[in-house]
Parts: sequence; structure tokens; C-alpha cells
Amino acid sequence: MVRLRVLDILEEQGHTKYWLFKQMDLSYQNFNRMVKNETRSIRFENLDILSDILGCPVGDLFEKTDDDKRG
Repeated sequence: MVRLRVLDILEEQGHTKYWLFKQMDLSYQNFNRMVKNETRSIRFENLDILSDILGCPVGDLFEKTDDDKRG
């Protein structure tokens, strides 16, 4: 399974989830689902924005895990 590492990156950089939310143009519900890995899809535009705000390559936003929740 692939997971989004946004919360890890925020912690590494000393930023809060609220700080990132204020930078993004998303509803809090959609934002929260995205950063908590509770969504099935993420728009490329949002990945690009996350990459710019966090100052990291898009690939660094993800990690592969052994956890398989597909069924």
C-alpha cells in the first residue's frame, strides 16, 4: 500500500496541520481526509501544491508500506 507522508513531513519541518490547511485551497473535510490517508484519490494539482508548500519533490510525499487494506 502507498501512503501519503504529509503529517510526517510537517513534523520534520516543525509545522502544524493547521498551518498547512491555511496554505491549501481545500475544505477542511477533504484536507483532513487527504492528510490522514482516508481518501482513495488525490488530484495531481493538490500533489503539486503540497510539494511546493513543503519544499520537497512529489515522490517524497509518499511511502510504500507493507500494510495491505485492499481486501
